[in-house]
Parts: sequence; C-alpha cells; structure tokens
Amino acid sequence: MVKRKSSTSFKTLNEVLETDKELSSLKEKIKLLNVLGEFENIFPELSNIAKAIKVEKQILFLKVENSVWKSELNFQKNILIKKINNYFKEEIIKSIKFL
Repeated sequence: MVKRKSSTSFKTLNEVLETDKELSSLKEKIKLLNVLGEFENIFPELSNIAKAIKVEKQILFLKVENSVWKSELNFQKNILIKKINNYFKEEIIKSIKFL
C-alpha cells in the first residue's frame, strides 16, 4: 500500500475572508464590529461621555451622555471619523449619528 501525501493546506481565517467572495459581507460586518470593540481604545478620553452602540451602512451610532456633549462632538464629527478611519487604515465610517 502506498501512502499519498495530503495536498490539503490550511488557511488562516484572514486568508479565507480575503479570498472567498461569498464571505465578503461577513468580512465587512467584522470590520464594523471592530469599530464598536475598539472605540474606547481609539478615544479613551470619551469613555465616560460616549458609547458606540452600532454601525449600519458605514454610519456609527454613538450614545452621548447629554446634549452639551452631543453638540460638542457633533462639531468634531469629521475629526472623529478621520481618526477612526486612520486607526483602521481604510474608510470604514462615513458618518456619525448621535443618540
């Protein structure tokens, strides 16, 4: 009996997500979830003021402590978006809505 070498090669999860077109929507959802998970790391100074609630269609929804902070963060919206996108090195967020 002759043993044959297995031609199966293992791929990392990132490799599968990068190459499998059917999983591209899953990859996008993972990126958006990463924004929620990393928000406090990106903006530690906002941890007592704002909480990332969800991301839909590249819009980040932030629950803000009060209307004064909501107004202040709205003025800084473009800076917040730029900092998030720079953190992930791609355009993940296009807008922010404050709740």
